[in-house]
Amino acid sequence: MRFLEEVLVFADVILWKRKNVTVRILLVTLAVWLVFERSGYTLLSLVSSVFLLLAAILFLWAKSAAILNRPAPPLPELHLSEEMVNEAATFIRLRVNTLLSVSHDIALGKDSRLFFKVAAYLWLIYFLGGLTDFITLGYTCFVVILTIPALYDRFEDHIDKCVIGAYKKLQLLYVKLDGEYISRLQKWILEQKKLS
Repeated sequence: MRFLEEVLVFADVILWKRKNVTVRILLVTLAVWLVFERSGYTLLSLVSSVFLLLAAILFLWAKSAAILNRPAPPLPELHLSEEMVNEAATFIRLRVNTLLSVSHDIALGKDSRLFFKVAAYLWLIYFLGGLTDFITLGYTCFVVILTIPALYDRFEDHIDKCVIGAYKKLQLLYVKLDGEYISRLQKWILEQKKLS
């Protein structure tokens, strides 16, 4: 039940039904992107700097509290339960085994269609990676995730009409290409096989 509530809250944020939360998320994301873009920091250097600052503050607080007879900083006891670690390990193991099984099928040529899908996605990632850096790509994806669903929800009828029209045009183009080129190519391949 709690999971469903969290999903509904997430959907409300994406569809801009909680505008103040969505705007805050976008502004914080923009600020983070600007920090990375303008300062030249990388994610790893920023995280390590924040942890170093946090550790120094806590260390100085604890030492000064001991000298001034004040209470130490309130820190919760941090630990991972064995059950939590086992669940995470099982989840990761299942996903990795699925990935390895699919990779094995692709490597042995059992699933050509999946191979071409994976190759197309990897080429797309390669192409986009050459155009931008990871932080800018992540920020752009985040902005798209927060805007496209809301725009679609608002202009659903108009977008659906345009998509249906484009789909019909693509179907006509496919029929035309199939009639002119693909069927000729298939006939030519069959003739070559008969001659061989």
